[in-house]
Amino acid sequence: MKKIIIEVKNLVKKFGHFIANDNLSFEVYEGEIFGFLGANGAGKTTTIRILSGLSSPTSGKVMVAGFDAGKQAEQIKKNIGYMCQKFSLYEDLTVRENIILYGGIYGLGRSVIAERLGMLLDKLRFREYENKLISDLPLGLRQKLSFSVALLHEPRIVFLDEPTGGVDPITRRQFWEMIYETAARGITIFVTTHYMDEAEYCDRISIMSDGRIVALDTPENLKKQYNADTVEDVFIKIARPKNTPHPPTPSPGGEGV
Repeated sequence: MKKIIIEVKNLVKKFGHFIANDNLSFEVYEGEIFGFLGANGAGKTTTIRILSGLSSPTSGKVMVAGFDAGKQAEQIKKNIGYMCQKFSLYEDLTVRENIILYGGIYGLGRSVIAERLGMLLDKLRFREYENKLISDLPLGLRQKLSFSVALLHEPRIVFLDEPTGGVDPITRRQFWEMIYETAARGITIFVTTHYMDEAEYCDRISIMSDGRIVALDTPENLKKQYNADTVEDVFIKIARPKNTPHPPTPSPGGEGV
């Protein structure tokens, strides 16, 4: 039986009179690659902030790794990793310095940091970049390192907020191979993306529109349900505004809500 790692029931998040999350309910399983899709302003970022302990729900039940998002935000933060589209490592520090810094932030001891530093450099084949500044690395290498650093403390869940924005297709595919490997170890991947081909790689996907989840299933089941050839076709049918005459081109930019 699949173990639930994220449980959301009737989540509502309001900003004054504006409802960013309107009665969301869904579950995510341990070791699952869960895609969280929606147009800009659909409410994805607000949901992720709540799930990662950065914001509290207005009402509803939100449990992440066994902890209540409304009352146990600090415990949640210790059990998750987070990577966003805007690169989160320090560009004026070296690769080595960033890994050591984040190991300390995550509360790891010196011996553990030293051990994982060596393992990470070898795994990524980064020995030649160890003393290079982050600002001197190509974007693809930065993204791989950022993802690996998010896993440094061995979290139970990793949130990836549009992690492959701006990288080339080959690097994106390599990045997804890292995601598959991580999920195979039992770590849950919660990912948002504007690249609909990436949504096809997920075990299940949800699609948000106007603050609500309007579809949730495997990519194959959703394509059958909506008589579509691709997830992009499903997304356009569900999330495209009614008065839009032609499908908008998804951009790799972030969203504000």
